[in-house]
Amino acid sequence: MTLPTLLDIEASGFGRGSYPIEIGLARADGSCCAFLVQPLDEWTHWDPKAELLHGISRARLQREGLPIAQVARWLNDELSEIGVAYSDSWGYDNTWLSLLFHHAGMLPAFRLEALRILLSERQLGAWHRTREALVKELGIRRHRAGEDARLLQLTYLRTREDGESADTSTSRR
Repeated sequence: MTLPTLLDIEASGFGRGSYPIEIGLARADGSCCAFLVQPLDEWTHWDPKAELLHGISRARLQREGLPIAQVARWLNDELSEIGVAYSDSWGYDNTWLSLLFHHAGMLPAFRLEALRILLSERQLGAWHRTREALVKELGIRRHRAGEDARLLQLTYLRTREDGESADTSTSRR
C-alpha cells in the first residue's frame, strides 16, 4: 500500500499576521523531514503560547531557519512529481503555504488537500483515539512539523488497517 504524503506546518501563532516557522513532510515511503523557516523582517507576529507548544524560539529561527525561497524550492522539488500532499489542518496550512510561496515569488508545483477526503467514516471515528495511542506507544513529540506529519501518516495507516481487519472479520460471519 502506498501511503499518502502528509504535510504539517508549525506557525508563529494563529490568526492575522501569523506565518510558517517549520514545515514537515512524511513521504510515501514513510521517511520524514522538516525545515525551519527564517522569518522575513516584516513577519513580526509572535505568540508566546505557540512557542510553548512547539518549543521553537524566534532567535532560533533567525539562526537556523532556511530562507523562504529555499524552502519553497525544496517543497516543489519534493512534491511536484506526486502533485499532492495532505494536511489535517488544511485551512491554516494552506494559508501559511500560500504566504510562503507568495513571498518566495513562486507558485507551488503541487496542491494541498484536506486529509479528511481520504478517510472513511470508520477512520474518522477512530482517529483521535488511535492518534493518542500512537503518541504514547512511540513517544512522539507533538507540535514539531516532521514528527506531526509522520504521526498523521501512522494514524492514517493504523486506522485503515484496523478498518480492513474489521471488514474482513465482518465478512467472514
